[in-house]
Amino acid sequence: MRAMVAIAVNVFRESVRDKVLYNLVLFAVVLIGASYLIGQLTAGQDVKIIKDLGLAAISVFGLFIAVFIGIALVSKEVERRSIYSLLAKPIHRPQFVLGKYCGLTLTLGVNLAVMAAALYVVLLYMSWGVSEHTVRSWDAPALDPALLKAVALIYVELMLVTAIALFFSTFSTPMLSAAFTFGLFIAGHFSSDLRNFQDAVDSPAAARLARGLYWVLPNLAQFDVKAAVVHGQPVPLAYMAVTTAYGACYIAMLLVISMFVFARRDFK
Repeated sequence: MRAMVAIAVNVFRESVRDKVLYNLVLFAVVLIGASYLIGQLTAGQDVKIIKDLGLAAISVFGLFIAVFIGIALVSKEVERRSIYSLLAKPIHRPQFVLGKYCGLTLTLGVNLAVMAAALYVVLLYMSWGVSEHTVRSWDAPALDPALLKAVALIYVELMLVTAIALFFSTFSTPMLSAAFTFGLFIAGHFSSDLRNFQDAVDSPAAARLARGLYWVLPNLAQFDVKAAVVHGQPVPLAYMAVTTAYGACYIAMLLVISMFVFARRDFK
């Protein structure tokens, strides 16, 4: 346990010192601020636009952090040949994988918190001195706490994406790992369409294949509640609990498979 915590802390420190990570977070914060200027172009819809663009920026740049750092968690150690000295210590390979994963999820959590805080600062500035009549025209308050629900589900989704990236990085090259992870991310957001694919084709084999992929691929679309939050629609806590539990089960499965693959990998 102590070894896993040490690995996680080391991953967090390395990620914080990474200039690419700083650039991504800074660019996301700037984009959230720029959404204020874009919102001024549309009268009466500025708060919605700021919320929509802000949450989208948090999701997109969080995705880049999860993928590009996630695929390097194992490959970087192999390229530096530091994997040999690490495994020579009293560290089990499952501890190494879990430590790397926990370190990156901690990094993701901190960066999402920074971007969410930047979004709230922009919204606070936007709502300062606004007339009561304008406030009543909004679907939801400017500083709506429900935005945190969207950010929380974005975080769970990115934790799942990180587990996918880590899984591919245990046996593939960084380039292929990135391609596979982005491919699964895109497929995961359209996996619900596979459920009704049998209505669009005449081939029973293709319908069965699509049905199988629907149950195997991660359903990432259910983590996207940005539109509901922006338009003031309620997101029940029960829905969040079920969705989070689904994500946790999928993450656990991926981590178990990753640990099994990494334990059998030969670095000689």
